[in-house]
Amino acid sequence: MLSPQDLRGIYVPVVTPFSYEYALDVPSYHRYLENLLSHDIQGLIINGTTGEAPTVTWEEVVQVMEETRKGLDGRQLPVIIGTGTNDTFSSMKRTEWAGHIGADAVLVVTPYYSRPSIEGIIQHFRNVAEVGIPVILYEVPSRTGISLPVDAIRRIMEIPGVIGMKDSTASTELMRSLSPYDTKPVLCGDDVRFHEMLCHGASGGILASANVKTEAFIRVYQLAAQGDYSRSEKEFEVLLPVIHQLFAESNPAPLKWLLAKQGLISSDTLRLPMGPITDELKLSLDQAFKG
Repeated sequence: MLSPQDLRGIYVPVVTPFSYEYALDVPSYHRYLENLLSHDIQGLIINGTTGEAPTVTWEEVVQVMEETRKGLDGRQLPVIIGTGTNDTFSSMKRTEWAGHIGADAVLVVTPYYSRPSIEGIIQHFRNVAEVGIPVILYEVPSRTGISLPVDAIRRIMEIPGVIGMKDSTASTELMRSLSPYDTKPVLCGDDVRFHEMLCHGASGGILASANVKTEAFIRVYQLAAQGDYSRSEKEFEVLLPVIHQLFAESNPAPLKWLLAKQGLISSDTLRLPMGPITDELKLSLDQAFKG
């Protein structure tokens, strides 16, 4: 089980490779996972946004977890599973199931679509945390339609069992507002603001872009952790064009195309309503990552 002290460094949200027939592509997953595990990352996230959680069945989540354990082959690397939905009961059940299959923590998104009250959202997280699996709050207003106020974030972070937060709020305002308080760790979830978030107290990142240029992202984090923010910034500036390319269209479509181009997965297939990237972006990515 993860503790707040474990939420440091680079956590990588994994893609879910599919065959051309939309089935889970296990050989591709192992090839892709082996490459990720060759780097000194701090953990993996299964069934997140990058893993196309809305179209992946729970049976497939279980299978991905089983294949991940095989790939780890005894290595002690934390695995976090996305279990959040806009239904508290379903989120609790998924969190319970995640614990049964060996999750070290769960990533729980702010309830979306229903537009619940702030008190309802806080109670949602309280109930999920009571399941007994460490919870990471995932705040991503661009996808949920809800932006939690700082006071609500602090109340959620104070819940026993909530060990930290993934901040994907598309600014550093929340991080700056939390930094004066003795709060639990915050991981950056907005790749383009990774360095800036580190400067304001973030303890690391859950970064889709770290699927590529993984060592460079680790280096940015390590330099910042050592207090060398100037060198960290310079190295991060080199990564910015990569990040902009990977988010030029909806994640994980550009990332999957690039991973397929690199031979790490066999197909860039996505499940509808997600679709392939444009030819213009393919050309741009090809040029950016040539060689």
